[in-house]
Amino acid sequence: MVRRLNGLGTLVICTDLAELQAMIGPPASSRPARLSTSAAVPTPAAAAPAVTAGRTSLGDLTIDPLGHLVTWRGQPLALTRLERRLLTQLATAPVGVWTYERLFESVWGCAYLGDTSILHSAVKRLRRKLRAADDTLRVHTVRGIGYRLSAG
Repeated sequence: MVRRLNGLGTLVICTDLAELQAMIGPPASSRPARLSTSAAVPTPAAAAPAVTAGRTSLGDLTIDPLGHLVTWRGQPLALTRLERRLLTQLATAPVGVWTYERLFESVWGCAYLGDTSILHSAVKRLRRKLRAADDTLRVHTVRGIGYRLSAG
């Protein structure tokens, strides 16, 4: 059942996830959205990740999704599957601001419904683990929009 709520939004009630995905359609591209104002979010010019043989490298960060391994300066990072997926998306070209909507789509495979608490919790845990490895790899908050990754 889909019902429009007097200009407040749309309410969708369905019995299972497959039904919801059939209504919404296939997920959009997992590329990050670019902001229209470049002054709001400075993106480092040297932050171009290299992708070789399925691996993504950004500075001293290397992500091997097939081997389920993330290394920082050659040392493996103990990340959960969710944290690896989140970090992989943030490090994927073009490196820039990832909106909440794009992160939900690409990491969780579902639509963003306005509640960011699960995303904020995942980013908080990821930040803690990155800080323990080295303080130069950071996930920055772009207030009200999303997150971006910087290395160095």
